[in-house]
Formats: sequence, C-alpha cells, structure tokens
Amino acid sequence: MELNDEENKLFAQAVSFVNYTNQNLFITGKAGTGKTTFLKYIKENCYKKLAVVAPTGVAAINAGGVTIHSFFQLPFGVYISGLRSFWGEAENQQVFNKQQLLSKLRLGKAKLDLIRELELLIIDEVSMVRADLLDAMDDVLRHVRHKPHTPFGGVQMIFIGDLFQLPPVVRQDEMRLLSEYYKSPFFFDAQALKDFPPLYLELKKIYRQSNESFIQLLNHVRNNQVSENDLQVLNSFYNPDFSSEKEANFITLTSHNAIADRINQQALKNLPGKLYSFEGIVERDFPERAFPADKVLQLKVGAQIMFIKNDKGEDRKFYNGKIGVIDSINSSKEIKIRFQEEDNLLELKLEKWQNIKYNYDNETDKIEEEELGTFSQFPIRLAWAITIHKSQGLTFDKAVIDAGASFAAGQVYVALSRLRSLDGLVLRSRIYPSAISTNQDVLDFSSQEIKEDSLDGILEEEQKEFVCQSIINAFDWEKLRTLMAEYIEENETKLFQEKEDFVTRIKDSFHKINKQADTAGAFVKQLDGLMYSAKKEGYESLHNRANTACEWFLNALEKEIIAPLKMQMLELKALKRTGKLQTQLLQLLIPFERKKQQLQQIISITTAMCQSKNVSDWLQSIRNINQPTEVIVEEKLLPLRKLPKGTTKHISLELHQQRKSIEEIAKERNLAKGTIEGHLATFIETGEVDISVFVSQKELQLLSAFLEKQPNESSSEIRNAFDEKFSYAQIKAVMAYRELIKKTNKF
Repeated sequence: MELNDEENKLFAQAVSFVNYTNQNLFITGKAGTGKTTFLKYIKENCYKKLAVVAPTGVAAINAGGVTIHSFFQLPFGVYISGLRSFWGEAENQQVFNKQQLLSKLRLGKAKLDLIRELELLIIDEVSMVRADLLDAMDDVLRHVRHKPHTPFGGVQMIFIGDLFQLPPVVRQDEMRLLSEYYKSPFFFDAQALKDFPPLYLELKKIYRQSNESFIQLLNHVRNNQVSENDLQVLNSFYNPDFSSEKEANFITLTSHNAIADRINQQALKNLPGKLYSFEGIVERDFPERAFPADKVLQLKVGAQIMFIKNDKGEDRKFYNGKIGVIDSINSSKEIKIRFQEEDNLLELKLEKWQNIKYNYDNETDKIEEEELGTFSQFPIRLAWAITIHKSQGLTFDKAVIDAGASFAAGQVYVALSRLRSLDGLVLRSRIYPSAISTNQDVLDFSSQEIKEDSLDGILEEEQKEFVCQSIINAFDWEKLRTLMAEYIEENETKLFQEKEDFVTRIKDSFHKINKQADTAGAFVKQLDGLMYSAKKEGYESLHNRANTACEWFLNALEKEIIAPLKMQMLELKALKRTGKLQTQLLQLLIPFERKKQQLQQIISITTAMCQSKNVSDWLQSIRNINQPTEVIVEEKLLPLRKLPKGTTKHISLELHQQRKSIEEIAKERNLAKGTIEGHLATFIETGEVDISVFVSQKELQLLSAFLEKQPNESSSEIRNAFDEKFSYAQIKAVMAYRELIKKTNKF
C-alpha cells in the first residue's frame, strides 16, 4: 500500500497522527479496508517505543503482540474503579476496585521499566475490549508512570477494530453491575475516554470488494438501513438444498463451532483413502489456548482446506482465507495443494508463530520483542465449514451462509462481508429484518467520525502541539528522580553496608536531583507562557530562553550528577564483589547521559521554529529528539561482565559458519578441540550444523543402527561397545541428529 496513494489519503493521515502527534486514535473501517495492513505498517515504520496488545491469546498472536491481561497483569473479572470494599469479602471475588487492583499489582523492575518507557500502545480487535478493562489499564498506567491526572499516564493510545463486528463478551450478571456505571460495555464508554475521546478515523478504500452495488448493500446492512429491496436481493440467493461438498471451493459459514466441526469431520470421513495426522510442534513456552492452528491436523487427499495466514515474500501464492484441495500426501508426509483455475500445485511448508513478551533495553532506548516460544504447524484448516466468528479477517470467493434464526447482532454483516462479490453467495436459510441489527450505542459513537476535509487542519494543530510537548518533555525530571530514589532504596541497606561514604554521596546527588527537578518544574510553567505568546509574536523569545535553560541544566547534570556517578563507578571497579552494583550504577548513569542528549537537541528544534512557520520543517528537526538513542559509555566505566549462558557456544557456531575448521576455532578461541566439538554438537538438532562435520555416512549408519537397538545406553556404554572408536562428541552429535529426524518425520 502506497502512502502517496490519493485514493487512500486517510491511511497516510492516520500514519502521521501516530508518528507526529500525541493524539489518541480509533482506527476503524469496513471489512477489507486495510486495518491489519495499517497495524503492520505502524509496527515496521514507527520510531516510538510501542507495544501491541489484544483481548485474546489468538488475537494477540495474530497481531504480533501480547494479551492485555498478561501485559498489565490484570485479574479476570469486573473492574469498577470506585466500588466500595466491604470487610470480609472473599479473596477470589470476581469484582475489583482501584484500591484492590493497585495493591495487588506485582510488577517486577523489568515490567515497571517497560510501562514507564512506553510511548505508544496499540490495542487490536478493540471491539471485544470492555469499558471496565480499558479503565483498569488506564489506572495502572497512571499509577506506574506517576501521572495520576494524565489519561493513560501520557501514553498515546491507538484503538484498532470494527465495532460492527464482534462485541465484548459480557455475562448477564456482569452486565447488571456494569450497567450501573457504564452506558454500554463497549470500550468507547470507558471513564478514561469520557473527557478525552479518541479521534475517529475510518479507512474507506475497500480492498476486498470492488462491485459498487455489493458495497452499497453491505453498508446498508452495517448501518441498520436495509430496505425491502435489499432483502429481496439477498434472499434471491436462498437455496436450502445446495450441497457445498459437491461444489468446489464453497465454504459454509455457520453460527456455532459444533455445527462447523460436524460438517468438517463428516466430509473428511466421507473421503476415501488414508487419514494422516500432523502434530504441531511446541517449542518452549506457547500456551495451548493461543494456538493459531490445530494442534493435531487431520487430512486426507481430496480434503478441502483453507489457508489461515498470508504468504510471505514478493511472489505470494496464497492469502488468509484462500480455499484449496489436498492433491497429494506422500510417504514422507509432503503435502501438495491444488487451487481451482491454477495449473501449478503448491507444496505446503510449515509455518512458525511466535509467543513474545516485551522488554525495555535501557542501553539502546528501545522496546524489544523477546521470543518466549514458538508453535509450528501447516497454516491450513479443514474448510468445508467455519464459524462466522472465526471467519473475521478472511476473504472468500464462494460461501454458503447458514445461521438460521441464531444470528447475533452484527453476524449478518460479518458473514456477507467475507465475500468478494454476491456471485459467490448461497443462503441456506433466509435473512429476515430481525436478524439484521446493529447496537445503537455503536451507531451513535460512529456518528463522531471526522470529515476528511477537516483532518488536515486538525493534523497540523496536533503536530504543533506535539513539537511543543516534546520540548516540555526535555525538562521533565520525574524519571531521573524516580530512578535514583529506587536505586538508593534497593541498595542502601543491602550493598552499601560497608561503604557509608557511598550512601552519603549518592544521597547528596539525590538531593541535587530534587532541586533540579523543582527548577525544571518552574521552567516548564514559563515555557507554557512562552509557547502561548510565540504563536502571535514569533519564536525568538522561546528559542533564547530555551537555549539559556539547556546550558544551565546541561552544566548542572554534568557537575552535580554525572561526574560524581562516574567517580563512584571507578571506585567500585577497584573493589571486589561489586559486579552487580557496578551494573546497576551503569544502568542508572545511562538515562542521565541520555537526558543531556535530549537537551542538546532542543536548540535545533527551537531554531527551526524561528526560521520557518511550516510545521513540516519543525518535524524534520524533532525526528532526532524522539529517535531511540544509544548512549556510548567510556570503556573504563564498563563493568566486567560474564558471558551469558550459551553465548560461548554461539561464538563457536559463528566461527564455524565462517567455514573455519574445528581445529582453527579451537586455536582462535584458545580452547580444547573437544570443547569446540561439544559446542557444535548442540546445534545438530537445530539444523544449524550438519552431521557430516562429525561422522561419515557409513559411521552415521553404524551408530544409528546401534542406537535403534539399544536406545537407553549411556554415551560411555556406547563408546565402550565400539572400543572407543567414537568420541563423546560424535556420539552426542548422532543422538542429536536422530532427534532432528524424529521431529522432521512427524510431518
């Protein structure tokens, strides 16, 4: 998708709102307008420190993020911020108030750092997020970030989803309680958004459908505006005797899992031939409830399947929702797919999904993704039938819609909007007016959509505000004050017991930080006035005053904080058993050095404001101040660090991948040859080192035959059986190779 595409100017405007404003946004759009594409683009092209969350495990995996509950460590249940607590309430109650939520938060330092550094939080599939859950997130962000009066603690919020599709899940007993505090359970009625609603941006360009009459009909269904003529058009596709099993590439959309499963299993059973089972591979931590594909996939030749993921790369052979048929499965369990009206067969490849968590890296000033585990499976599922719920986000050429009287609000729209055109539609049950309903709260909220012709003006004003806020943020000392306070609290009694002068000096620095913070707070009030008057009088006074302030704060930081911290670091390096304290002190020092960089960049921004009235010129300067910056620390200050567990093996692997022999690696690393062999043997099972490095084909067959007959023999027993012909590393390598073959043969 091109950002300069005139037909989709709104997409480019939405990107600018994310990157160069602090404005909260609701990004919505009809089915097929590119909401998923927008999320992916922001993840790949936004410089802000961001995280992506979603309400369910599967939604989080598909969005490349984490669940809301795991990110914020929230309890499950109803959250009513101001609900009174009663003495004697059960510990396992399902209703929480603000005091109970915050008192039970158990956030480690890594999670606290992550939340405090967060600049942008994206919530995908927000239609399923309840108002009370959003308020719980708001209260945690305000609390952890020490900004009790700022919505979401100052984090920019991007809400992505289609409210005309899946609504929040609310039980009747929960609804009775929620209705006393919320107008509706939808996220937009959260207290957190009451005074600061998000800007409503609706992506309009439809990529799924191109037929104007079909698009118009879908709009009528979506907005509760279906006419008698619309119903006649829809019901002209009613065919209760239609058999999707006899017609290629038709998928049945139904209302319940049990119905879809029954249709799929019966159709699979009716096929002749052998039944093959393909078990997904779980590596490390990947919760079963978040599996994006079947744990055990059962197939036969002739089975109708659907892809559940888009192909990667330039030459894409399939997309999420594409229907095909299993053409062949050979003895090695290789699968080939046949598509209608396509001559070439597709050989199916395993797909790998990641379960991640977010971490903040203080040294690079970035939020990084850490892979916790993976789930590998073929990216397909049986596709004679699927529930309307699970069809969200998919595109079909042909579909049988079978929901009868069980249509829930919005399901007619979801089902119909999966299709590219009406040409591929078959109705197994008629659609009546009562089945087409959209929640009135949703319709009322959607009326807040901003007109496109006014967006440019709003964007420019928000960008100016963003520039001004970035300047103000440079004089925010709260993070520095908090970091030093936490450092003293953690180390005063535990690690400073024998170094009272260290305590005295660090407390003196803390006292000076507090004085600097007070001065910075007073200056920010001056800045507010200068920025207000600058809009009429020009930015010279702002530039001069900011320049003077930056020089004063830079000098104060260096003399009063940074220099003493560096001196303390050098003293610690001369003492034994202070490695942990050295590392902590270095991590404390880095944000102070980064604050200096931030202040130094302010001058270029205010200079640009003086030289041009065009906000785009300001933004060119501000890109630097908001980019993550890596602080280069003097070599003499770096603490001695042990290599993390496993690192030394990876060094040997890297040298091996440079085509160096085991002997050359051993010599270069000053290690024994057997040690290097042991390192490389661990990468046989991952496929990163070939078995031929250790044994010939004949030796492999010899050892494999022995292990097949004697699988429980120890390495020493195997070695003795062959009169010590093989080394321990060779035996270990063959064992690992056999494990690799076992995994491969599962498929």
